[in-house]
Order: sequence, then structure tokens, then C-alpha cells
Amino acid sequence: MRTFFIALTRNAISLVGAAITTAAALLILTLFAIGLVGHEGGPYIGILAYLILPAIFLVGLALIPVGIVRERRRERAAEARGEPAPTFPVVDLNRKPTRKAVLVFLAMSGVNLVILATATYKGVEVMDSTEFCGQACHTVMDPEFTTYQSSPHARVKCVECHIGPGANWFVKSKLSGAWQVVAVAFDLYPRPIPTPVENLRPARETCEQCHWPTKFVGDRLKVLTHYAEDEQNTELKSVLLLRVGGIQGRKSHGIHWHVDPANRIRYRADATRETIHEVELTLPDGTVKRWLPPQRAANGQAAEQGAAGAPEVEPEWREMDCVDCHNRPTHVYKLPDRSIDEAIAEGRLDRFLPYIRREGLRALEESYASHDEARQAIAERITAFYRENYPELASSDGPRIAEAAGVLGDIYCRNVFPTMNIGWGTYPNHIGHTSFDGCFRCHNDEHATADGETISQDCSTCHSLLAMEEEQPEILGQLQP
Repeated sequence: MRTFFIALTRNAISLVGAAITTAAALLILTLFAIGLVGHEGGPYIGILAYLILPAIFLVGLALIPVGIVRERRRERAAEARGEPAPTFPVVDLNRKPTRKAVLVFLAMSGVNLVILATATYKGVEVMDSTEFCGQACHTVMDPEFTTYQSSPHARVKCVECHIGPGANWFVKSKLSGAWQVVAVAFDLYPRPIPTPVENLRPARETCEQCHWPTKFVGDRLKVLTHYAEDEQNTELKSVLLLRVGGIQGRKSHGIHWHVDPANRIRYRADATRETIHEVELTLPDGTVKRWLPPQRAANGQAAEQGAAGAPEVEPEWREMDCVDCHNRPTHVYKLPDRSIDEAIAEGRLDRFLPYIRREGLRALEESYASHDEARQAIAERITAFYRENYPELASSDGPRIAEAAGVLGDIYCRNVFPTMNIGWGTYPNHIGHTSFDGCFRCHNDEHATADGETISQDCSTCHSLLAMEEEQPEILGQLQP
């Protein structure tokens, strides 16, 4: 042991290795202690404490024998030349200056370790933050960060959905992110960013940390408010009874029947998952049903058989989960008509400005080169409309008109990003079937089994329509006390 210690302290490489190993060990113990007191600190803490630091610890250990071997070779070479062998330095703790120097060294080492541990923890905390994810690469992430801030998940950290718990997916995400760093640095990224995101972690390991598809939630009343393009911006309401469904305590039914673990649904589609070519259902009793597009169903041909004239199909089967319908749970890009309806309903856009719904929609649907240009052009167009058609209103209520134009500019800038080639409808939302195909990608009465059974398009499967664009729906009057 004495010989080893002498060899260890006589060369810089082994000393550096010992310092690295000691620091890594102390940091691991510090982070472990932080975890013991109940502070989780997000997914990065476990990665740092149990992946990165152990790797550094091993590097330090490897440096120690490397330095010892190198020093012994130098000693043999010195002996061969007749040079005296180096002696072990004497540290006399009986000398007051030596004791002071040792105590100062130990105290400073302790302070440095505390600083390093704190800085490491804070560094992890920063990387774990939403601001780091959304603003570090501003041009690329600006659309995602903007839509995130006004989404239902605005208080959920990015890493909780995009990485989730555990080290495995953290490593995968960082390996995937290595190319993304290069792409951003050299301006090689596509515009817009293509979707769906490949190799996304299964929803059962992320979404279902909070949302329980097995929880029975029954039926839900949904009131959709729409405004006509007339002078009064007439308010119209549609009322739906959504059969959200579930499986807790009873047979699964309704919309969430699709994610009942007892029903395994797989499909093949094109790369965008907008066109579904083949659907397979495995029922709890083991029965397997397969639906094909009309041409192949008629001939009994499977997708892999390459039917003549059939569109190209992705070779991989995908098992259906939450994001096949909820494909925009956070980064929601809304369409202009729905955005205006919501703004009027929430009181942000003045409903009592004549034709504001119609003129606002026309202004939003124009093409602009930038957000600044859009805000200016929208304001000019709205102001000009009222100045030409309602001069008295334009003269007396200029601030109201300017405020409305500002709200329309906000709507545009929250959903359209010219620098990333993101326009209205660039990213389809699969919830429902009014703006995009959504449910009708499968439920179109066209996919059929070999014996002619189709995937139903019956509206009552998922909802009951109680009122359709009515000014005063009778059903709402009945429901009010």
C-alpha cells in the first residue's frame, strides 16, 4: 500500500485521475443524498448521478494505473542512466506552516466540491427547464414554444412528455438530439419540421403518467360556439353529447374503447399517418380482424403483397395509442375561423364591430412574409374597411378598431410562422373530423374485411348531435335551471 501511494503521488497523471475519481464519488454521494431527502429534480438528476458521473469516475480510475505504469518506466530509465531514484516528499505536520498549508488545501477542496456540486445541480436544473428547451434554439423552436405557452399543458415541463422518467429514453433522446444540434448550427434543419415525430416514446409511458384511459368518464356535453359572417356576427351554437367512454368497472365503449388494453389495434399508413391503408384489430378472445382499402379488400390482397396501383405503405406496423388521435396535445396550431370564434367568445375580439368575423377571417387568410408585416397589413386592412364602410364608427371608435386589429395580429402570430414555412393547416389536428380527416382516416365506410365488414362511419358511435348551429338551442334552455 505504501509503495502504491508513493507511486500514485509521484506523477501528475495518477494525481489527476485520483482527483477526478474523488470528485466524481463525492458528487454521486451528494446527488444520492439529495434524492434521499425527497428532491427528485427531474429526469436529468438520475442520469447525471448514475450514468455520467460513474463514467467520469471510471475514467479517473483508469488514469491512476496509466500514470503509475508510466512513472515506473521513467524510474527504470533513470536507473539505467545511473540517475538517483526520486524520493517520496516529506510532509512534516509538526511544522506549523506545513499544517496550515494542509488545512488550507483541505478547506479549499471542500469549498470547491460544494461549489461544483451546486453548479452541477443548477446546470441540470437549467437543462431541465422549459425555457432551455423552448428558447435555446429560438428560430427552430419558436413555433413550438409559442403554441406550448397557450396550450392545456402550458404548466407541464417539456421533458415530462418528450423524455419521461428513467435513463433509457434520456439516452435515446440525446443521441437523436446530437444530429439536431449539428443541423441547427449549420442551418440544415427542414422548414417546417416534419411530423409525426419518429421514434416518439409510447404514450403509455408518458401521457398515462397523468391521464388514465381506463378511468370511466361517461358522456360529456360539449357546446361549440360559432359566429356567422353577417353584420351582427350572429352567435350560433352546436351541442354534442360526446361518448368519451372508458372501461373501469364495465365493458369498454365510446371513444376510449380504442385504448382499452384488451383491444389491440395496429395499422399501416403513409409516412404522415394521414392516409391509413391497413387496420388490424385483435379482440380479447384472440379473434383477429383486418381491414384493407377498397381495391385490395375486393381482391383479398394484403398491403405487403403490393397490389397494382396501391399507394406506397410504410412497412412497419404501428400500435395505436393516445397520440394517434391526440396528435397535437400541446403544440396546437389552430385554424383562422376557429381562432376568431374563440377570440369573440372569450371577449378578446369585439363582437359588436360589424362584420369583424368576416373581415378578420379574410385578413388572416392573406399571405405575409413575416409577423411584423402581418400585424401592419392586418391593421391597415381592418382600419380601411371601417373607414370606407362605417366612417362614423371609424371616427368615434378608432381605439376599438385598433384593438381588434391587434387581436387578429396576435392570432396570426400564434399560429403562422413564415420563417419556418408554417401556414394555416400545415400541422393537421386529428381530434374530430370537421377541419381535417381525423377520425375519418379509418372510420370512412371504405376500409373493409375480406367478408365486406367496414369500419363504421355512424355518427352515433362517438356522439349525439343535439343542436347544429342554432341561435338559441332548445336543449340548452332545458338544461338550465
